[in-house]
Amino acid sequence: EVQLVESGGGLVQAGGSLRLSCAASGLNTENYAIGWFRQAPGKEREGGTCISSSDRSTYYADSVKGRFTISSDAAKNTVYLQMNSLKPEDSAIYYCAASKFDGRMVVTEMHTTSARSLIFSLFGSWGQGTQVTVSS
Repeated sequence: EVQLVESGGGLVQAGGSLRLSCAASGLNTENYAIGWFRQAPGKEREGGTCISSSDRSTYYADSVKGRFTISSDAAKNTVYLQMNSLKPEDSAIYYCAASKFDGRMVVTEMHTTSARSLIFSLFGSWGQGTQVTVSS
């Protein structure tokens, strides 16, 4: 059973930084993608960023590009999300998710489609989420 555990959320002032961690276990393949998604109160869940385990290819949504950086430590089975220049609109519950398919394919698909339902269908396991609150 795949388990994903997020940590690192908290309260930060606008312009500040946070680093989220996603510890993964139970993955029975070395070729997958880990994505970070977020959902603010009253809004739909949206995809933020994603990284492939095999070639480290990445995807960033326009809303986080240039401010957020996704990285991975294979030895620790952990994916990180470094969030800089945080804005109040970044406040949300942040979830990490593991893909059901080839990691490189998933990253490519996220670059080419804007359909939320399709993007979410690429991922089969989700963490419980960690709250990020950015004060103005």
